[in-house]
Amino acid sequence: MNTLKSLFLLITLLSLPLFSAAQNAKYNPAEEIVNSQKDFQDMKFGVFIHWGLYSMLGQGEWVMTNQDINYKEYSKLAGGFYPVRFNAEQWVSAIKASGAGYICITSRHHDGFSMFGTKQTPYNIVDATPFGRDILKEISLECEKQGIRLHFYYSLIDWYRDDYQPIGRTGRGTGRPGEGKWEDYFNFMTGQLTELLTNYGKIGCIWLDGHWDQDENHAGFDWEYDKMYPLIHRLQPGCLIGNNHHITPFEGEDIQIFERDVPGENSAGWHSGGISSLPLETCQTMNDSWGYRIKDRNYKSINYLIQYLVGTAGRNANLLLNVGPQPDGELPEAAIERLKAMGQWLSKYGETIYGTRSTLLPPQPWGVITEKGDKIWLHIFPENIKGTSTPHQIYVPFTDNTLKIKSATQFDTKLNLPFKQYREGLFITVGDIPQGTPDYIIELEKK
Repeated sequence: MNTLKSLFLLITLLSLPLFSAAQNAKYNPAEEIVNSQKDFQDMKFGVFIHWGLYSMLGQGEWVMTNQDINYKEYSKLAGGFYPVRFNAEQWVSAIKASGAGYICITSRHHDGFSMFGTKQTPYNIVDATPFGRDILKEISLECEKQGIRLHFYYSLIDWYRDDYQPIGRTGRGTGRPGEGKWEDYFNFMTGQLTELLTNYGKIGCIWLDGHWDQDENHAGFDWEYDKMYPLIHRLQPGCLIGNNHHITPFEGEDIQIFERDVPGENSAGWHSGGISSLPLETCQTMNDSWGYRIKDRNYKSINYLIQYLVGTAGRNANLLLNVGPQPDGELPEAAIERLKAMGQWLSKYGETIYGTRSTLLPPQPWGVITEKGDKIWLHIFPENIKGTSTPHQIYVPFTDNTLKIKSATQFDTKLNLPFKQYREGLFITVGDIPQGTPDYIIELEKK
């Protein structure tokens, strides 16, 4: 009987998923990480850049696997990649003018092509293209010069290398022989991460993507985060780690990422981990695509993007807004137009966004709330106010009896607004709320 019990226990243990130790070990972030987390939350707005060989085909960053392009044929794109109009100073200047505090750029996407001068593989922008320039180096130097924080996106999966084993649920039609082994691929990744964190100055965050590639075919696959995460923190003690896995953050991670969704919503249907206590970031496209897609002119309106930025801040999160550069190295004109408009809005209203937190109340029917020091800002989205008659009454369900409001003013005009505070909450009377503007802001001052 004891033998049978032991055999049953062994079989049960072997059937359990093998989770990385990084998910179980207690992680106590260093002081440098805690400071970086605060700085990250204060910035509130960043720009995402998806750029690689895929831009040449103008069909998005997943074109290689979506169209089952053979890896040998796809790699020939490198021989013609010459983005003659790329200018790091112009890129960083345009992004800084948008009011963004950081840039996150793809160092290597799922197609396996490295956009920096790596020694781990010749399949990179310096060695495999006639362009021959390290664009990440140029961007890192320009970010340092202009005071913009730099983050690196890094893919965990690879549709080109044969040592990415076992093959996941994507990239199955690229013709890779699949004769390598995981140990070699893991060493390749850690070699590249070492380069990125050694040769490109101070990096704000390593933004990982692709964990989900193994979630259906190889349950319990061990990505060895227990080795990878300490390496990143050892190389740069203040570098944050984010992983776009759509589930509860693992031990060792410093931010939580929400793809195409604000925290608390799951319209994309990918997120299953709830909202953690970590700093939060929502990444979103400016049109419908991450990488350059020549037919995608479905750009979101300026008002929509401003409201999306305000909405993420009102959910205590950052917005990482994507731009997909053209194959010639220029940022699309439509993207530049929107970045400029967001910068103009933030130059006037940034006080209500930068450095704020949003912990008093969840989103309300009329909009969201941000706060900083003794100030509270009610961000009212005009289209949410029903009816055309004035005055309007805004109800704020403050039930904390220790929170006393001294004054309420309209942010633009500084006009004092009548209000009454009861045990049930705050009632503010406002006049005409102009339609067509993205955000009507009321500033509250605490007693």
